[in-house]
Amino acid sequence: MATVIVVTNQKGGVGKTTTCAALTGIFRSRGKRVLAIDMDPQGNLSFSLGAEDEGYTIHDAMTGKCDIREAIKTTHICDVITSNILLSGSELELTSERREFILKDMLKIVQYSYDYIIIDTPPALSILTINAYTAANDLIIPMTPEILSLQGIAQLRETILAVKKYYNKSLNIRGILLTKYVHKQTLAREVEEMVDIVAKQLHTQVLSVKISVSVAAAEAPAHQEVITTYSPGCRAARDYVKLADLLYPETKTVKTKK
Repeated sequence: MATVIVVTNQKGGVGKTTTCAALTGIFRSRGKRVLAIDMDPQGNLSFSLGAEDEGYTIHDAMTGKCDIREAIKTTHICDVITSNILLSGSELELTSERREFILKDMLKIVQYSYDYIIIDTPPALSILTINAYTAANDLIIPMTPEILSLQGIAQLRETILAVKKYYNKSLNIRGILLTKYVHKQTLAREVEEMVDIVAKQLHTQVLSVKISVSVAAAEAPAHQEVITTYSPGCRAARDYVKLADLLYPETKTVKTKK
């Protein structure tokens, strides 16, 4: 059965999409079956993974216009359920009594077809975000080492704890992931100390792996590649491999002795 990983922060520009794409690429390179779901109306993950902007989308699946299997597209990287701007109207369209469970119920159809389902969320606390949290096994919270990014996580806290209480008691907050990190920067170290406080309030941790700032992270989507294949030798790509090894050691390639 698939492990559902949700990458989230209500602030934009913190590396959510890059993190989703990187984990997708790493898991696929290790022979895992991966489905990426783009829950952001901007559709950045869809584009980054080379998915065509045609056919059924996650919006169609969630509003009952198609079966979730009909919305799956196959790219050179992985299977993808794409998004588009129509998804931004979901707050008004999804009005059923169990509207927080729509995504979770849909994923039951495909949960045995994949090893990992990775979900990119919008930079907003909406019904889409709540659906993602309700369906998730693991939550990863990327943030940049900046005060405004820290405020975003503080605001996210109440939503996460509410979902954990009412909709998904088994939700596992794996940790806060510092991205675009400059190791010699004083501000980064000072913010990290404050993040520790927020992490404790969420009953989680600041992950020991930090994702270094990288030009390649911005360039890779233009080539519809993930950073670990576009520039595997760059520091950020190596950081993401360390992240996968830290959180999902079961995906590591086992080398057999000759």
